[in-house]
Amino acid sequence: MSVIARDRILMPKRGTLKIVAGIAASFTGVAGIIIFLSVNKIISFEMTILMLVTLFGLYIGFGILIAVYRLISKLE
Repeated sequence: MSVIARDRILMPKRGTLKIVAGIAASFTGVAGIIIFLSVNKIISFEMTILMLVTLFGLYIGFGILIAVYRLISKLE
């Protein structure tokens, strides 16, 4: 196995780690903004819970969608 082939094998692992870190950071950032708005009484407690549950659902839903897309693209 040449040096170029080994780099290609390792690249998705590093790229995947960056993607996961980016997703986690964006989720934490948006959840932090929602909590900040709630603490400052800009939005109500019920609205905070609704927004956090919705945010979680969006991330789970799009995660499943991306996973299925990647699975289907590997099948072709």
